[in-house]
Amino acid sequence: MRLSRYFLPVLKETPSEAQIVSHRYMLRAGMIKQQSAGIYSWLPMGFKVLRKIENIIHEEQAKAGHIPMQMPTLQTADLWRESGRYDGYGEEMLRMKDRHDRDMLFSPTAEELFTDVFRAHVASYKDLPLTLYQIQWKFRDEIRPRFGVMRGREFYMKDGYNFDLTKEDALHAYNRHLVSYLRTYERMGLQAIPMRADSGPIGGDDTHEFLVLADTGESEVFYDSEVTDLTFGDREIDFDSVEQCQAVLEEFTSRYARTDETHDEALFDQVPEERRRVARGIEVGQIFYFGTKYSEAMNATVQGPDGKPTPVHMGSHGIGVSRLLGAIIEASHDDKGIIWPEGVTPFHVGIVNLKQGDEEADAACEALEKSFEALGLEPLYDDRKERAGGKFATMDLIGLPWRITVGPRGLKNGVVELTSRRTGESEELTPEQAVAKVVEIYAKHHVRGL
Repeated sequence: MRLSRYFLPVLKETPSEAQIVSHRYMLRAGMIKQQSAGIYSWLPMGFKVLRKIENIIHEEQAKAGHIPMQMPTLQTADLWRESGRYDGYGEEMLRMKDRHDRDMLFSPTAEELFTDVFRAHVASYKDLPLTLYQIQWKFRDEIRPRFGVMRGREFYMKDGYNFDLTKEDALHAYNRHLVSYLRTYERMGLQAIPMRADSGPIGGDDTHEFLVLADTGESEVFYDSEVTDLTFGDREIDFDSVEQCQAVLEEFTSRYARTDETHDEALFDQVPEERRRVARGIEVGQIFYFGTKYSEAMNATVQGPDGKPTPVHMGSHGIGVSRLLGAIIEASHDDKGIIWPEGVTPFHVGIVNLKQGDEEADAACEALEKSFEALGLEPLYDDRKERAGGKFATMDLIGLPWRITVGPRGLKNGVVELTSRRTGESEELTPEQAVAKVVEIYAKHHVRGL
């Protein structure tokens, strides 16, 4: 992509409403535009990262055996009355009436919808286990939306729902989701710590939140520092194996890690003092097991092995997709701008032409652009007739992990400069070597191209 042909409305000044780093950089980098309180238009670069995050989630859900579908954003109030949640959910629910005076609502979550689909089409225990999910826009009418996409009113969310015959089967689904989420976050360059949490209005006794440590986090968190040494890595796992999923759960949840809502000072005091940590965290996902709460209320039963109607055991599992984008920036930035992890970067490499219009420099940049595209990576070529300092500032702000700088002086020696955005380190390589190194880096991160 040529920057001269791309829509990237970069701002030089920070808008006054931006209170935290992610909001500030998303506005300045031309990723979003506020339309009203807590509601944003996603401009091309922001939308591009949103899709990268979404694709990783889809890929990891598929590996875990979960099936995607799509629900409507508008729901009938009748389903919520059936489950008993309509009156108690609170003012965060956006309620409305259609032209026939029927009560409707804009989806804040979708337990009722999925339960309704399940009970209409699944009749036998032989069709279990089943996990369905969607990635869809939601709306919760926050009283004070703030921090950009971190606490907006409209947000993009992955929500999944498992249906199982027994509690044991449903707890395996719970563990399977925990493993899947660990893999998902690591692919995005994040360390998301599973913490024992409160279930809130969704209900249920078993629930973990996934939190990314950041100074701007809305939750106070208490944890054993050993949890930050844990990584899922490249290990292979059989998601059908109860033992393997349980082992991962125990590995990542056996050390103390809780939000302020469930913090137990007595248990925390049992952690060696030198390992006790108190920090702030950003919630980026949550998993629940809530048993037969919805299936009993909504008569979602299957014929069991004994031939009798049996309420299914359920759980729900959510990832804040749009929220994740802000969390990644909060966890990965410096005073110049964003530093995208390789897994979610909008473009894989930036190409800066120091002397646009110079025949040799133009040709070298165009050759680099075509080489990357032929190898399945997406470059952003800054071909604007602007001074070098402005081009470097733009590249630092938008945060592409790698930059190749091309100028007449280096080309006379047959080299270009490859720079890491994260470390700032540069090295001179031939154009072919620079391409090969960037391709190798993305191969190690298992990042797919176009």
